[in-house]
Amino acid sequence: GNVDADIRYDISLDPARESNLFRLLMGLQLAMGTKPSPRLPKWWPKRLEMIGQVLAKVYCSMVIFTSLHLGVLFTKTTLDVLPTGELQAITDALTMTIIYFFTGYGTIYWCLRSRRLLAYMEHMNREYRHHSLAGVTFVSSHAAFRMSRNFTVVWIMSCLLGVISWGVSPLMLGSRMLPLQCWYPFDALGPITYTAVYATQLFGQILVGMTFGFGGSLFVTLSLLLLGQFDVLYCSLKNLDAHTKLLGGESVNGLSLLQEELLLRDSNRELNQYVVLQEHPTDLLRLSAGRKCPDHGNAFHNALVECVRLHRFILHCSQELENLFSPYCLVKSLQITFQLCLLVFVGVSGTREVLRIVNQLQYLGLTIFELLMFTYCGELLSRHSIRSGDA
Repeated sequence: GNVDADIRYDISLDPARESNLFRLLMGLQLAMGTKPSPRLPKWWPKRLEMIGQVLAKVYCSMVIFTSLHLGVLFTKTTLDVLPTGELQAITDALTMTIIYFFTGYGTIYWCLRSRRLLAYMEHMNREYRHHSLAGVTFVSSHAAFRMSRNFTVVWIMSCLLGVISWGVSPLMLGSRMLPLQCWYPFDALGPITYTAVYATQLFGQILVGMTFGFGGSLFVTLSLLLLGQFDVLYCSLKNLDAHTKLLGGESVNGLSLLQEELLLRDSNRELNQYVVLQEHPTDLLRLSAGRKCPDHGNAFHNALVECVRLHRFILHCSQELENLFSPYCLVKSLQITFQLCLLVFVGVSGTREVLRIVNQLQYLGLTIFELLMFTYCGELLSRHSIRSGDA
């Protein structure tokens, strides 16, 4: 099931190996300015390589400045409205202050971790197993990749829809006002400055959506892929005996009886033994025409060694996942806690404007679902990792 194996157990149920599991996330990482030193495409002229690197660093700096300067402006706004005692204005300004400072923190954090994250992604692309060991049943990790890709698309679009709808609300209402009501040291509604300030705030809102979406989708993607690798490991362990018989030249009839027995026994004994993958019967006629290994003991030993290597790969990736996300989740948990408190308070005690309520419900829903993503996927990964002995 590794990169040097180009065997498919079934034409329709076992797709070919994916060369890059993180293509969508890598593109998003480049768009949100968290790749200060990207690898330029092959068609980029060699003599302009330095210019491309400089442009990437300039764009990264612009993204960081946009988030942090809006955070500073909302901090000033919060300090200005505190003496008034208007709770709705105070909570609104404080909520946006937290959001933009966390956006700046997230951008800076992934910029500093960009090389380590790239090495992590390349390691997973190189070493992941796209299906279990050859046996009478198999699972394909392509389902985990497809699930993670679909989730990333839906989550990113949901985050962008939520923040952009807030950003374009003045245009929808046809009023000359800014989407973000914060302090400026000049007349932000002036004929010259209005367009520039509006574009900056809209760009800041898009950055909020991409930063929040990237962190959550990256964590869920890595969790789903590792859960898929655990499923591959469990199916491989279940098929150790069948794998040995298959390589040893067992007849197709004998393997078919073993296949029926294994599928029937497991369907009656245990439900939900796999988290993200689905077990399928192997096309025995297709595989039985392959290589034979007369030494049963050697075939069993090699298969067991491969399972141990896969387990070590999963444990290494899980440890690296924890190392990458521990500082991020520490600040993220604080941000979610404060943001939930402020959003719920504003929703209960604020005005009853329809557009305002819709925007607040969007932010509240995205925040609650983001909390669910980190806790639920982490719990699945933690619980599923201890089932190797059962398998």
